Amino acid sequence: MRTALFASRLTLDDLVDRSGYSKTRISELLRGNGYYPPWEITFSVTRALGLPTRPLRRLWAAAAREAGKGDDWIRRCIEQVAHDGEEPPLPYQAFTDDMRGVYTDYARAFLLTDQRARWVVSEAFDILWICWEHATTSDNLHRYAWRLLRSRVMLRAPRHHDGRPDLRATVFSTREVHNHPAAPGHLVVLTELIDLFDAITRLPEDQMDVAVLHYLCGIPHHAIAHVLGIAPALTHAVDHHARATVEALLTTPTPE
Repeated sequence: MRTALFASRLTLDDLVDRSGYSKTRISELLRGNGYYPPWEITFSVTRALGLPTRPLRRLWAAAAREAGKGDDWIRRCIEQVAHDGEEPPLPYQAFTDDMRGVYTDYARAFLLTDQRARWVVSEAFDILWICWEHATTSDNLHRYAWRLLRSRVMLRAPRHHDGRPDLRATVFSTREVHNHPAAPGHLVVLTELIDLFDAITRLPEDQMDVAVLHYLCGIPHHAIAHVLGIAPALTHAVDHHARATVEALLTTPTPE
């Protein structure tokens, strides 16, 4: 909302006139400190800035739960505003329908459960809807959306002490481990996979993304290029570098 305000060139006085709330209340809302704002004032400022209601209402409700607000309070706040919101733009709907499956697979690799993965993807899509006009005027819509999705996944992914995302728990959902828990050499396979997944998280961001999408999610290279917004030839080159880097990491002795 702050970004939208700066882009609109409206002043706080303009928002006061358009929303009907005091400058103090609006300032508290835009600063994001103090008490958690009811939906009514958030909606009023949203409308004054010309932002879509539906995605902001979902984001507001999710943040309210994180702030410790109960479902009854959230429901009562929403019921104070008799406005269901707009339908999403058709190009946005087509884009999210196209990307939802791959985005969810990627999120699941880090967040482990379908529910958490779907929630993060929905959150990213809500933010994308709010930013849709800006996203479509960017140099690369697919790249813009991917970076947004990636940032939301990484915000919630478990991490190593050095800040890297931790993929080790993902090992237990792989076919080799899940389908053959009593097979001979199971512990060897398990250890090798843990080492492999740990090495993947040491890759640069673009290499890690290609490795996760291709080897963990089973996405073919041409589809990865479409999702990431890069040329297919570049996808192959990134994959080549990723495999070489992982091999080097796995064969280099760990310092004592």
